[in-house]
Amino acid sequence: MRDLDSRPLPLDQADGLRRLFARQRVKMIPVVCNPHIAFGGVMLERLCTGFTELGLHVLVVDASERAGAPSELALMDLADAIEPLSQGVSYLAARGLAIRHVDATGSTAPFLAALADAAPRAEVILVHAPATELARLFARGAELARRSGDEAALVRPLLLADDRPASVTHAYAALKLLTQRAGLVVHELMLAAAPGSPRAERIAMQLATCADDFLGAVLRDWVRVDPATDAAEPPDEALRRWVRETLHPDAAQALAMAAHGAGRPPQRAQANRAMNR
Repeated sequence: MRDLDSRPLPLDQADGLRRLFARQRVKMIPVVCNPHIAFGGVMLERLCTGFTELGLHVLVVDASERAGAPSELALMDLADAIEPLSQGVSYLAARGLAIRHVDATGSTAPFLAALADAAPRAEVILVHAPATELARLFARGAELARRSGDEAALVRPLLLADDRPASVTHAYAALKLLTQRAGLVVHELMLAAAPGSPRAERIAMQLATCADDFLGAVLRDWVRVDPATDAAEPPDEALRRWVRETLHPDAAQALAMAAHGAGRPPQRAQANRAMNR
């Protein structure tokens, strides 16, 4: 893997990224798509419900393998291609769009700035894409945060999975790629499983342990989503807590990174706590 810290960051790009990641009004959340789950749409709906309950406007940027092709309007003006789904949620079909914003270093971070400019109403932007795409989008921001010592500015990718082995394997592979290629070592998990699933807690523990033992990464938290939940239902307390900590990550991120730097496995404690819920 190339050492990102050994390469200079172009001044104009660095300035643009600083302005983007300094805009506290816009919260960018990388959501790792998973082709092996059957309820990805439900999980995105629950995420949106958690934020819109607080009166926030959410833009879902769907760049997953299953997303529709972007409209021709998106190639000329992203704003014209954004579709309102409800009062609090907008949607952009974005499969293949980010690569059109790639710069000379291979980063597609300028696409994030373009999204923020195209959707000035959006206070939360969910970027739903494969891990390879998210690495190109967020690696520069991670590099910038590390250089400035601002650990709280590092995003926490949200892994999606259900309680079947193929989806869990895919989620772990995504965690590994984002850790090694983008330097994002703190992750979270949304797991689609029925309330009585005997495997959900074990899956969270397994992912947390593997992340720590083999990658030196952290699975900071996980949230279970019932795939039978109606989209109109209010979020449960676990999802509400996750939303609060995502919007105000400073304390949670600092605790996770401090424990990680001290050689302690906070994700195991987190998984143990989750098993007692």
